[in-house]
Amino acid sequence: MIINKVYIAVKNNSIRKLIGLIILIFFSLVSQAQNKEITIVAVGDIMMGTTFPSKNYLPPENTNPFKNVATALKGDLVFGNLEGTLTDTGKNAKSCKDPNKCYSFKMPEKYVNFLTQAGFNVMSIANNHIGDFGQTGIKNTIKTLKNNGIHFAGVIGYESTIFEKDGIKYGFCAFSPNNDTAKLNDLKKAIETVKKLKSEGADIIIVSFHGGAEGSKYTHVPRKTEFFYGENRGNVYKFAHAMIDAGADVVLGSGPHVPRAIDIYKNKFIIYSLGNFCTYGRFSLSGVKGYAPILKITVDNKGNFLNGKIISAKQKSRVYPYIDKQQSAFKLIKKLTKEDFPEIPLIFNDDGSFYLKQ
Repeated sequence: MIINKVYIAVKNNSIRKLIGLIILIFFSLVSQAQNKEITIVAVGDIMMGTTFPSKNYLPPENTNPFKNVATALKGDLVFGNLEGTLTDTGKNAKSCKDPNKCYSFKMPEKYVNFLTQAGFNVMSIANNHIGDFGQTGIKNTIKTLKNNGIHFAGVIGYESTIFEKDGIKYGFCAFSPNNDTAKLNDLKKAIETVKKLKSEGADIIIVSFHGGAEGSKYTHVPRKTEFFYGENRGNVYKFAHAMIDAGADVVLGSGPHVPRAIDIYKNKFIIYSLGNFCTYGRFSLSGVKGYAPILKITVDNKGNFLNGKIISAKQKSRVYPYIDKQQSAFKLIKKLTKEDFPEIPLIFNDDGSFYLKQ
């Protein structure tokens, strides 16, 4: 009888210890989730080579586009703007007399392997080249990204997506002023898209846009509607702030083919253009158009900006991006930020890192 009572006491004590351990683990996991920091790596336009108008616009077989910058492409999320289609079929949808002067981008579908090997897991397909090969090109791009586990958004029917990684639920949406895409200039609908992601339980919402005028003359953010060759390319300043007002946490811009400034609004991060990044053979890369910044930012689990870093890379014609020891992209973005947003108290360090002055 005494032995049984001792056994029960020991057993009950073990159960209490086990319950205590479970509670301890639970609150430890909750604490870790609350204090989790998330690293987002983002780059600009990616067009790894095209079979149109000729396979001569492809690099040598098995050339890895990201070999020289691979160590910089490490983060919880790795984002890029897919400036073209991933398709092996489809006819050029643009009307041009001379195919050599027709800028339509048809990346081989197998090139998606370069993206996955480099760690890209989020892509915008909202831009002026997603429709280069009509609906066939769009459908094949979607299929190729889906089949390889890359999250994407930006075309009609796929305006946004929601996914989970390491216990964090992400919402992503992308916009441009172009046909076949979610519209940058339909601000009301863009706001609804962000609010929908919020209502669906997204912890962190990332918005990508392709907008603003193009070229070396357009590095500054004018805070007004921009036009380029008669096309309304949006008021990207107004758009970015409206996205954050609607619930977005990070806004990543592309489109001008040059880097633009950084902005912090309501403790949320904005960059107005990441410029070109990996554009082979058919892009003008002279001057600042050859700057290829690699952005790395850290946010908390509420999406608030903590700190960031610009890793500078460069491109040359038919040369994939490589690390630029002169830090040209960083120096330009630092300069533009101080000129365009002097009210933002960002501190820039010599190594490319930056943070908000407290």
